Amino acid sequence: MRIESIRLKNFKVFRDVHISDMPSFLVVVGANGAGKSTLFDVFGFLHDCLKGNVRQALDSRGRFKEVLSRDSADDTILIEIQYRMPIAGVDRLVTYSLEIGEKGNAPYVKREVLRYKRGRYGSPYRFLDFTNGQGFAITNEEEFNKPDEELEREFQTVDSDTLAIKGLGQFERFKAANAFRQLMESWHVSDFHIDAARGRKEASGDSEHLSETGDNLPLVARYIFEQHPQDFQNILNTMARRVPGVRGIEPKLMDDGYLTLRFQDGSFKTPFLDRYVSDGTIKMFAYLVLLHDPKPHPLLCVEEPENQLYPKLMAELAEEFRLYAQRGGQVLVSTHSPDFLNAVDLDEVCWLVKQDGGTKILRARDDAQIAAYMADGDKMGYLWKQGFFAGADPT
Repeated sequence: MRIESIRLKNFKVFRDVHISDMPSFLVVVGANGAGKSTLFDVFGFLHDCLKGNVRQALDSRGRFKEVLSRDSADDTILIEIQYRMPIAGVDRLVTYSLEIGEKGNAPYVKREVLRYKRGRYGSPYRFLDFTNGQGFAITNEEEFNKPDEELEREFQTVDSDTLAIKGLGQFERFKAANAFRQLMESWHVSDFHIDAARGRKEASGDSEHLSETGDNLPLVARYIFEQHPQDFQNILNTMARRVPGVRGIEPKLMDDGYLTLRFQDGSFKTPFLDRYVSDGTIKMFAYLVLLHDPKPHPLLCVEEPENQLYPKLMAELAEEFRLYAQRGGQVLVSTHSPDFLNAVDLDEVCWLVKQDGGTKILRARDDAQIAAYMADGDKMGYLWKQGFFAGADPT
């Protein structure tokens, strides 16, 4: 599955924006406060709605009125995501739409719809449609030979602040709902912290996938080292190629039951613990562990990966993100680094601009001047520093 478009109405600074024809690798730039973190938080918000309910997801963000765009003419929040997935042997564009309102200081799901075209022509058909906690889902959606009136509807009632896709998406008979639920559960929004990733860790907790903060890095490294040795070797080979001086990395289980990472540097015969390794080396290793996950995330959102990394590693990291996207994932990155931008292509960049109290999204490919400079061999980061991204302050 790949997300092709996102539409937001009244979600914080995004009063009405639409990103269409999204590439597999998209880099977002903008001035501080323009909404880069908010754009990524859309995915975190949907994940929290699925994990708990809409009220809990809103409460953790200051409640409904803090998430609703200021001075909004409407009183609902709309999130609409289009993604492409194979259904009955055909790639189909599926739309998931979620509209949230508030009554008596209590948020509720005003409308939740999942739709796609059954054939080449006609309007998209609603396979899941709930209003105020009541609605239906189609149970035989893959029987495309049947007319619309013969599709079987299963009517359900859910709590008004709970996503219908949370429950119905657990069942394989609701194909598109099940697929989108899995996508929401498995996308990864990175909030990596160097201090959390370093040091001794107890040999317990989630060891298969890197957490958002990276605090289980040794556990995941050990899991890949023991259970997926070829993937771990690929990580080591990439580290050796991308980061000069690093020859080997071994997750070590200590006698007292704690895990730590031991690094082998080409200048020293004796390996040393991760607390003596530079922040940049630890962070690059963490990103490679994330990018070489044996069960990769369909979507990665990474904020400002340049922090603690040497500028010369920016092009290397951008290439690793692009390779991940080419292997079938999708990557969204926000950055303030001209060096990172210099490694990306025209179609891979958008920028956020504050306008009339809200934020709009512009694509680099739609700017004739930027496109012309790039065609002549210029670099995106240099153009950004020179002020060609109108409204996106590079400082």
